[in-house]
Amino acid sequence: MDEIIAEYIRRTVLKIPRDEIMAVLQKWGFLSEAQLQTINFRQTKESISHSVAQLCEENSADVKQAAVLDIICNHMYPNKRVWSVYQMNKTGEETDFFDFADFKKKFKRRIQSALKNVTISFREYEDNAIWIRIAWGTPYTKANQYKTSYVVYHSQTPYVFISASVLKSNLPLLCQALVVASNYHDIREMELRSHCLNSLKDIVFKRFSQNFQTYYPRQERSLPAENVDLRITNENKNEKERIQRLNLEVFGDGPQPKLDFAQYKLETMFKSDPKLDVLEKKEPFRCLVKFSSPHLLESLKSLAPAGLADAPLSPLLTCIPQKARNYFKIRERKSFLPESFVSP
Repeated sequence: MDEIIAEYIRRTVLKIPRDEIMAVLQKWGFLSEAQLQTINFRQTKESISHSVAQLCEENSADVKQAAVLDIICNHMYPNKRVWSVYQMNKTGEETDFFDFADFKKKFKRRIQSALKNVTISFREYEDNAIWIRIAWGTPYTKANQYKTSYVVYHSQTPYVFISASVLKSNLPLLCQALVVASNYHDIREMELRSHCLNSLKDIVFKRFSQNFQTYYPRQERSLPAENVDLRITNENKNEKERIQRLNLEVFGDGPQPKLDFAQYKLETMFKSDPKLDVLEKKEPFRCLVKFSSPHLLESLKSLAPAGLADAPLSPLLTCIPQKARNYFKIRERKSFLPESFVSP
């Protein structure tokens, strides 16, 4: 076995919680039960990793086996990566029968026709999710197993979740391969990113409860004429109840999907007094709005109860998941998406 592969397997084992190393290796299935019994899992992770690497060397492990172990670890611990959501589109409404073998063949052929030094591994899971691992090289160097891109494609949906490597220049090639292999026309980024892969799936697959209101009538507040203290107390209580009710209507009563990042582009006309003639040309005002937080949707949900924003929140904030599913088109403005990667 190559020393580089042995070191990569050892480092992969070090990323696994010690109490779960045995379970991961059993899922991997490369080492026999008899070999696993020879490992002392009570010792340090460093010692365990060396024992695993030595056994893999005895079994002559190759790049393919190392890649399978890496896929299993990333599937079990997907939150260690940052995931972006992409949506593919067809020219018509036709549906194609999905053939996994044909998908793999087309995907590998498209990438390897442009870049020879690359290793591609696949693993299919029971929820129709296909996990793809790509280790990138260059025209002059072998594939670097530490610079990998991960793709999770649900074959019965147009959605793709990508965790790209530091080599962003390979992203267009990766997107083209997905479009060609899955028989779609183009692919566009939905401008949603998160460490929590399951939360992104909940958003695009509509697997969480959230109401989306675009307008709420604002209640006029009047100053009390008498019994000031009592009325202020009642008014504060009523205001808190109103905020809680509106928050429940907008966000629902369940936990929000964990979202780290969202962005979209806005275009609106600048309004000014015609007499002032501030603008020589009547051009729209454009801006890029970005939101980031360790838990974006929960942060937005807490703004009104904390007194940091009026209730209800603007639909520009509360409709982020809905805009993602509808290419960010909502009533108040026109949105624009990045240019798509179109299949040749």
